[in-house]
Amino acid sequence: SEGQRKKLLPIIEEHAIAFGVAFVDQKEIDEINILQASITAMHRAIDLLNITPEFIIVDGNKFRPYKDIPSETIVKGDGKYLSIAAASVLAKTYRDLYMEKIHKDFPIYNWKKNKGYPTKEHRLAIRDVGSCEHHRQTFKLLPDEQLSLF
Repeated sequence: SEGQRKKLLPIIEEHAIAFGVAFVDQKEIDEINILQASITAMHRAIDLLNITPEFIIVDGNKFRPYKDIPSETIVKGDGKYLSIAAASVLAKTYRDLYMEKIHKDFPIYNWKKNKGYPTKEHRLAIRDVGSCEHHRQTFKLLPDEQLSLF
């Protein structure tokens, strides 16, 4: 849960051998697509490490090789490997903190609650006031039936 992740964040940061957190903004996501953006963020996070990993394990089934370091993708890896679970906690917690930050500038979208996922409330705000600088423009923000309400 979000509460559990917030409690785990400082423990992971204190006890991890190394960690890095990187972001890809909505403009770059629009340019390269969400999958490539996720992989790019992973590469950037690895770049931030103060050690060079000997082997990289990644949750899921998609990854691009990183330099000459061997890697493996593991479906549902966050339930199998503590390091993947810890990385997932860091990623989600930092995402949530970012969403809470942009919520302060754009509370109409209720970013702090939806965390970037298109809730009904979020879609209604887009319908009523349009999108903002934090929305991906290549993502279908409203279903066709809501677009017809304009």
